[in-house]
Amino acid sequence: MNMETEVLRWFQQVADGVTVTEVADLAMVSQPAVSRALARLEDEVGTPLLQRSGRVLRLTQAGAAFKPHADSVVNALDDGLAAVTEVLDPDAGTVTVSFQLSLGTWLVPHLVRRFLLEHPRTQFHMRRAEDAWGGSLVTRGLVDMELTSRRPDTAQGTWHPLFTETLYLAVPPGHRLAQLEEVSLAEAAGERFVAMRPQWQLREIADRLCNAAGFSPQMVFESDDLTTVRGFVAAGLGVAIVPAMDANPDSPMPGEPWLVRLTDEGAFRDIGLIWSPQRRLLPAAERFRAFLLAQHLTSH
Repeated sequence: MNMETEVLRWFQQVADGVTVTEVADLAMVSQPAVSRALARLEDEVGTPLLQRSGRVLRLTQAGAAFKPHADSVVNALDDGLAAVTEVLDPDAGTVTVSFQLSLGTWLVPHLVRRFLLEHPRTQFHMRRAEDAWGGSLVTRGLVDMELTSRRPDTAQGTWHPLFTETLYLAVPPGHRLAQLEEVSLAEAAGERFVAMRPQWQLREIADRLCNAAGFSPQMVFESDDLTTVRGFVAAGLGVAIVPAMDANPDSPMPGEPWLVRLTDEGAFRDIGLIWSPQRRLLPAAERFRAFLLAQHLTSH
């Protein structure tokens, strides 16, 4: 068996939701070259690892079993290369960070940009957090740290709060509540709701708030993506409980829903940083962790 580490990286990316075309663009190779390499990997393993579902590739049962081990190999290699790089040049290290997708549109780019102004030679490897499955890539040793609203449920991760996000009722333009500055959730008891799927922490908060307001929400659409939830609201298909993210509640952009601040107790979510006390961070990662903990972050 003669697996190439680059092919394992491509498999890892495709399994995480990146398309073959995007992998090819990132690697600066042709799309057929990536497809052939993945096929060779499956030949070496002895069974299909990926299967097509519409326009994307999904893991087969064998692929799901293989992926954690491929992650372990690739990340162990990355750690070794990073360690050597930082021994030779501590300012040119690599930081691996995972984050909730809803933080990727505003918070993460903002923080990375500010950090790179002071340490421009630092490299970042960014990955999507796996909050929907209740786990953390930190506790599995796959990343240095994670930005998330879900606290780790094991002693393997240290969670430090960074800031609190206010939650809003997102309503379509022209809705009867759109022009209000704040509202009690009980005012929306008869509305149709758009929400994250039940496995997401934001959905847990939304269900708890609705129950405390005395009603069970009528869920008409569910999604794994907060931007999609807001898009459905903007299209007039329901209302939703959401954080502001990068939107200005006082002046929504065209095509965006109106955000009305919720007055209900507990209408917020805490965003924090997770890292492993069992894993020694290399200099670049430790520098970025200290940078994050020193920030005084706010949200709408």
